[in-house]
Amino acid sequence: MSTEDKRIREFAYQIWESEGKPEGQEARHWEMARKLAEAEALAPSKSPKAAAGKTAVKKPAAAKTLDGKSAAAKPKAKPAAASKVIPPGEKAVEKKPRAPRKPPAV
Repeated sequence: MSTEDKRIREFAYQIWESEGKPEGQEARHWEMARKLAEAEALAPSKSPKAAAGKTAVKKPAAAKTLDGKSAAAKPKAKPAAASKVIPPGEKAVEKKPRAPRKPPAV
């Protein structure tokens, strides 16, 4: 088995696990994994050390707001929760809202 086949197998397994281990989806998982491995092979490879050492990125100075405080001091909004990846051709399942809890009987 070639290293490419091993990588495809790893990707297919990760896809299968991420979808809740469904049965009967082997061909679709394998095709998705093959495309991922192909894209990974075509992507230019850069080592983390080489990428970090070549270019120094300057950070812009903190902007001041009207009240004189730094814009960086303002609380940032929390990032949106990572949504589950839905393969092409499948519908997203929306969760129903939970009913409010009833107080315990006394």
